[in-house]
Amino acid sequence: MEEKTRCKWCVGIAIYEKYHDEEWGVPVYDDQKLFEFLILETFQAGLSWITILKKRENFKLAFDDFDYKKVALYTEDKIQELLQNAGIIRNQLKIRAAVSNAVAFIKVQDEFDSFSKYIWEFTGGKPINNNRKTLKEVPATTPLSDAISKDLKKRGFKFVGSTVVYAHMQATGMIDDHVEDCWKRIK
Repeated sequence: MEEKTRCKWCVGIAIYEKYHDEEWGVPVYDDQKLFEFLILETFQAGLSWITILKKRENFKLAFDDFDYKKVALYTEDKIQELLQNAGIIRNQLKIRAAVSNAVAFIKVQDEFDSFSKYIWEFTGGKPINNNRKTLKEVPATTPLSDAISKDLKKRGFKFVGSTVVYAHMQATGMIDDHVEDCWKRIK
């Protein structure tokens, strides 16, 4: 069986390879899935993505299958319960941000009919192919991620700095940063 050429950041680690091959860079238009990635990227801030991937199922259970309508209604008791959950990242600011981001997410839905419609407006509704030759060419932020971050913050979102937003854009396929020889790259 021929081995697929992948982006070097994921090679050799099964959970990374599976994520790369099945999810990373695949366009996501579903609000529920966009919220899931928003929560995961928020918790990833300052940590490695593999840490989050390893805890992803725990996050899914802890945050009611990433149901933003439920998360928006979390009480102080639920927040305290999450702070005791060793299966997730127990950062109080990030947990509280997940709740307030769910509220902001719903407000965006109310204004734009869906979060997807809002966020994809920034790319004209389709992925941007960045044509990266090597991993060294992939930035941590771009002027577009700066603009989205600024707009999200204006709308009440927290832990959505430009680096988090850029990672979210990569994860949800708003941009294609697969390198030149990767089998997943948009041709």
